[in-house]
This record gives sequence, C-alpha cells and structure tokens, in this order.
Amino acid sequence: MAKYIDLRSDTVTLPTPEMREAMYRAEVGDDVYGEDPTVRRLEEMAAEITGKEAAMFVTSGTQGNQVCIMTHTRPGDEIILEEKSHIFTYEVGGIGYLAGVQARLIPGKRGVMDPTDIEAAIREDDLHFPRTSLICVENTHNRAGGTVIPMDTLEKTYEVAKKHGIPVHMDGARIFNAATYLGVPVRDIARYADSVMFCLSKGLCAPVGSIVAGSRDFINRARKFRKMLGGGLRQAGFLAAAGIVALEKMTERLKEDHENARLLAEGLNSIPGISIDMKTVQTNIVICDISGLGISGNELAGRLLEKGIKINGGSGSLVRFVTHYGIDKNDVLRTVEAVKEIAAELN
Repeated sequence: MAKYIDLRSDTVTLPTPEMREAMYRAEVGDDVYGEDPTVRRLEEMAAEITGKEAAMFVTSGTQGNQVCIMTHTRPGDEIILEEKSHIFTYEVGGIGYLAGVQARLIPGKRGVMDPTDIEAAIREDDLHFPRTSLICVENTHNRAGGTVIPMDTLEKTYEVAKKHGIPVHMDGARIFNAATYLGVPVRDIARYADSVMFCLSKGLCAPVGSIVAGSRDFINRARKFRKMLGGGLRQAGFLAAAGIVALEKMTERLKEDHENARLLAEGLNSIPGISIDMKTVQTNIVICDISGLGISGNELAGRLLEKGIKINGGSGSLVRFVTHYGIDKNDVLRTVEAVKEIAAELN
C-alpha cells in the first residue's frame, strides 16, 4: 500500500516542511559551552511557556524524567508514583539503577492519584524508613488512556507536597494535550510542579527532543546529570530549531487530534466485542478492551497490518490507538471499518 495509517503512537510524527527548513538554516554553536544560540532561544521559550525560571533541552522524555529524579533525590530515598506511570513502567528501571531510589506505588483512578492517598504514603521520620523525597505525577497519563489530572487535584497534591517539604515532578510528556483539554495555558498546569518535563517529539512533531523546566538553581544542577547521562550535545541547534517551530506552530492544532480520537473511540466502542471506558477518551489516546473478540492484541495488530493499519498490540486484550498530525478523519473512518470487518470475520 502507498500509505500506512500509523496509529501506534504520536512519536511516529514526521517533522513539518517548516521544521525541515528551520533545521537547515539553524544558527548553531557548542551547547555544552552554552554557545548554541538556537538551543538558548528554545530553552528561553520553554521557560516562558511553563512559567519557570529556566529550562533545558534533553534528548528524550525518559532522559528528562531521569535527570529530574536524580536532581531531586539522593540514593536510598523513596519516590511516590502512580502504579502504572510511565516512569515506573517504561523507563527500564532507571529510578533504581540511575538515581538509586525505590518506588512507592499508589493506585490511581484513571491514572489520577488521590491527594489523600499521596499524603498517607509519605514516610514518617523513622530510622527504619527511607526518606520520601519526591512526588511524581503524569499529565496526561499514557496507560490510563491520555487522561488529564483535574486542576483542583493538581492544586491539592501540590499543597500536600509543600506541607511536607517535598518537591513535585510532573511527567508532562503530553502537557500541551492536557492544556488543550482543560482550555488553560500550560503555565497554569506547570505551576503545581517544581519541575516539569514535556516532549517536543510526540504530538508537536519535532523529530528529537524534550524539555525540562524548573528553577534556575534546579536547572543548573540538572545540567550535570544530563552530562552524566550523555546528554551534553554539541551543535544541537539544528534539533532545537524544529522544537521552536513545534512550540510556535503545532500546539494549537492538538484539538484536531482529540476530535479524531473521540470519533475513533465512538466508532470502535460500537463494535460488538470491543469496550472502551469513554470517560478516558479525553485527549489523543484510545485504550480498547477487545476481549469480546476472542483474540489477543497482537493478533488484532497483525490483522490490521494486512489492511494497511499499524497499532501496538500485546499478549493481552488491551490495545492502544493514538491520533496525531498526519492522521485525518478519513483515516479514522477507514480504521473503524477495518476493525468492523475483522470482528465480522471472527463472528
């Protein structure tokens, strides 16, 4: 087929023509020496958007999260996380291997931890206990289906953290999706975190990179950990140039991805054998339970691939679809019809 409909992730987005042109023309310098003007401009923009004093370009969301955890904590500490968070599930055990901290996991409701549960999980000052040194929140929450933390919950969580003198880190890989859903500026969300990471290379379409933002002192300390992890890039301005275009041009169109995700979810949810918690369909991720079809996620992914559609499957009954730049309404409708055909064949 000439074109695959790729719904595996918003990480498959390709840089726009404007990004490619900006990358070609970018003014560059050695960023480890602080001499890359395009990286500096991107970092200044990101700090302004998040309402923080400073920001730092990193190679990936995982690197950004791990750098933040290393900066906030010391080995032997404990950090609080939602039980299905990206940091715990998909970052290769980095919190233990790199930061030397252990996880205190809290079950969330659609990925959102209750501030009361968070407070109950904070360790007392006892000889036998690790120190609770960080609370991590994920907004939007990947495994819960792209769900958004309500603003009042964010505020209450931050109040609990400040009461106990504990910083909050926000894995905001898709924070612009959260802001679009809530109808608020990103800085209004980021104000309830001491550090925030967001990705340029997901829905915003940049080819590489993420941002870490926080206080100036925090970013200065975080730069050493970035260097330790091999993230001290040299003439990185050609990558930062795409990030600048992402922030200037790609944030306002995320509503289209959300509308397509809703259309996709409604179509899939109408198919016998498939169920979706429609309350989780808030942004650009759709999580489906296909147990009623009698096949695994991997089997469905294989059948869809034959029809020119890519999704991430799995050995269980849950599958994920992600809408993004490059997926239009016709792609969504075609995907729904393809799944209907497969369901009919199975029945």
